[in-house]
Amino acid sequence: MDAATIEQEALHLPLPARAALAHKLLVSLDALSETEAEQLWLDEAKRRAAEIDNGTVQLVPSDEVSRKARALLG
Repeated sequence: MDAATIEQEALHLPLPARAALAHKLLVSLDALSETEAEQLWLDEAKRRAAEIDNGTVQLVPSDEVSRKARALLG
């Protein structure tokens, strides 16, 4: 079973089961070696760069992000 299939099945679990699964997954990240964690961050950076290159995400200027964050906090 691939990750996409597991993700889709997990998203259909009842809320308490999803929360428990999310907790277990987050806790499992603490057990990663530094090399594993670095590789995960590199993979994530490559994925995000590909989304930008493919035009599947829209970049938001930092001043707009800051303005929206201040509005949410204030």
